[in-house]
This record gives sequence, C-alpha cells and structure tokens, in this order.
Amino acid sequence: MARFRLLVFDWDGTLFDSIASIVACTRQTLAELGLPSIAPERVRATVGLGLKETILELSSGSTDPELHRRVIETYRMHWRQEFSRRPILFPDVRPTLAHLHEEGYLLAVATGKSRRGLDNDLAAAGIGDYFDGTRTVDEAPSKPSPQMLLDLMDELGARGSETLMIGDTSYDLLMAKHAGCASVGVLTGGHGRDELATASPLTLLEHLGELLAWLGEEEIGRRGGRSLQSLG
Repeated sequence: MARFRLLVFDWDGTLFDSIASIVACTRQTLAELGLPSIAPERVRATVGLGLKETILELSSGSTDPELHRRVIETYRMHWRQEFSRRPILFPDVRPTLAHLHEEGYLLAVATGKSRRGLDNDLAAAGIGDYFDGTRTVDEAPSKPSPQMLLDLMDELGARGSETLMIGDTSYDLLMAKHAGCASVGVLTGGHGRDELATASPLTLLEHLGELLAWLGEEEIGRRGGRSLQSLG
C-alpha cells in the first residue's frame, strides 16, 4: 500500500505562478495609500500568510484596524481589476494533478487566499474537479497554524502519517509539522532552498513536475528498506 493517501497543495507559488503579481499588487497598494515602500524581497517572503497576517508583518506589528481595513480594501480592488488576470498555472501542474487523480490519491488545497479568491482561481484554471477538499483563511487560522490540515484530514478521513503537504514556503512546511504530517518543498515560490530546509521537508523539488518521480522513488525505497533520496 502507498504511504500517502492525501496530498495537500498550497496554491500561490506552488500550483499558481502568482508570486510576482502578489508582490506588485502589494507595493502598488502601499504607494497609493502613501505608506512606506517595502522591498520586493520582503513582500515576497510574506506570501503564503493570510492577507491580514501579511499586513501585520509588513506594518511592523501595527494593530490599527482602520489602516488594515484600507489596505485590505485597496489591495483587493487592485487584485480584482488588474492582477487577478495575470497569474497562470505552472506548466506541469495540470498533467501532474490529472495523473495523481487517476492513481486514486485524495487531493486538497490549503491556502492563505480568501475563499472567494480561491474559488475564482479554481474556476479560471479549470482544475477544481481534481480536488476532494479545500481550506482557506476564511475557514481556518493562517499558516503555520495546523488547523487547515487538521480540518482536511478530518473531512477526508486521512491520518497524519498518510498525509503529505506540498508547498513553496516555510509556512506550509511548518503547518505540516504542527499537524503531524510530512512535507515536500518546491522551489518555485516565496522561500528559497535554505529557508525551506529549516522546516525539515522530506525533499526539495525544483518544480511540481518532479513530484510524481519522487513519490515513485519514495515508495520503492520504503518497500526496499532504503533511505529516501532527495531530488532537490
């Protein structure tokens, strides 16, 4: 039997090539509101958190509710009007999900996006039918809280030992660790190799298309008693 039954994917930076758009939208929002400019690298490092948590991080801990409201409203306005049309699926995502679905894996999404944002993206990308469950920050606390994963495992009947989280940030991998799950990092998003490695993923992949080969190697290694080999 396969080790993993449930594969949970982050969205932005893992399945959706959207990091540059998120950074640009965030910086445009700050400029329009007359707030201090923030370097793209610093904004990029927050991708994966919920929008409220991102604002808290980028505003040096400010808890001014009116400021947060203005930033959220302005960001969402610009995202809907301009940036939401830019991101696309990474090239290897659709065939990878199709193969995993055909192989009988349970597939899910855990994301820092809003429910509306995720549903819009799923509809635009046309891959919603591959997923057995989804969670957003509208239904659970932001990563690295484990709640999204715990909810999905409960809904889909999978144990922690049967669940694998795949994501591009340390927030994804730490969420998995807190939920008692294994994780795999992909190097296509917000955090680099060194930062992802600190969260102890089983392996680091250059892109999602390497996941199929790694899952095959992982199962061969498990049956043969060999240690896992990283493809990262």
